[in-house]
Amino acid sequence: QVQLVESGGGLVQPGGSLRLSCTASGFTLDDYNVGWFRQAPGKEREGISYIASHRSTYYADSVKGRFTISRDNAKNTVYLQMNSLKPEDTAVYYCAADLQGYIEGRNWYFHDYWGQGTQVTVSS
Repeated sequence: QVQLVESGGGLVQPGGSLRLSCTASGFTLDDYNVGWFRQAPGKEREGISYIASHRSTYYADSVKGRFTISRDNAKNTVYLQMNSLKPEDTAVYYCAADLQGYIEGRNWYFHDYWGQGTQVTVSS
C-alpha cells in the first residue's frame, strides 16, 4: 500500500516541545517535496513548513524560529521538531508529499499523498 502516516502528537504544556514524524510506505519519500500543515477547529488549513527533495526549507512566519523541518531518507521519514510551543499551535497536524510540491504566494500545492493527521494540544 501507498500511504503517509504522522505520529508524535500529544498533550504538552506551553513552552514545551514535540517532534512529529511523517513516514512513507510504498514509495520513496526522498523523491518528493514534503509539507507540514495544520488545522484548528473552525479555521482554515494552514501550511507551516516544507522541505524539498534537495533539502531547501521554508517556514511560515507563525512558526519561524521555533519549528525545524528535516528528513532522514534512510528511514523514509520527514520530521517536524516543534519547540517553544504556544496554545495557538493546538491543531491537527498533517504531512503531504508531492513530486512537484511548491509554494506560490500564499498558496501551497501538495496533492499526491496526505496523511491522516496527528493531534497536538498545547495547554496549561
